[in-house]
Amino acid sequence: MSTKPDQFQEVIDIPEGIDITMKKHMMQFQGPLGKTFKSFRKIPVNVSVNDGKVTIEAQGKRKKDYSILHTSRSLIKNIFEGLTIGYTIKMKVVYAHFPITVKVKDKIISIENFQGERSPRTTNIVGNTKVNPKGEDLILTGEVLTDITQTAANIELTTKVKNKDHRVFLDGIYIYEKKTGIEK
Repeated sequence: MSTKPDQFQEVIDIPEGIDITMKKHMMQFQGPLGKTFKSFRKIPVNVSVNDGKVTIEAQGKRKKDYSILHTSRSLIKNIFEGLTIGYTIKMKVVYAHFPITVKVKDKIISIENFQGERSPRTTNIVGNTKVNPKGEDLILTGEVLTDITQTAANIELTTKVKNKDHRVFLDGIYIYEKKTGIEK
């Protein structure tokens, strides 16, 4: 791999409506849909903000450093997109015999009557994700992609069927659509 000086540095333009403040390794993003934080303490890149641009520099000159640089760029671009447009994930409640009920209270999702179980299965909502149960659909919306996808993964893992043939027992809550933009 050839090592050009500009290959290990990325410059990202800050979109209109987003304000960024940087304190040591912590970046605070403020946009039309809310605010969020991202720590770069454990990510080996140098990040600086000036003149409406974010500059990211790799700390080394190896292939690994190049890939970490582009991962950091993707994280920042996803935060920009989330704060301006937002993200939506739709999940489907699937059951064969026992009707599953999903209830949301504070930061806890309660899944009741899963395969006829008496006690509800619970999982936590990560970050600022909003969970809205509508009939047999579950709609997750928010501005931070990692929080929304982690919440969806927690729900799927909570309803995973154990000790039975998963080809026959298809009960659960599954993701069927991911898109940008917040759906009401």
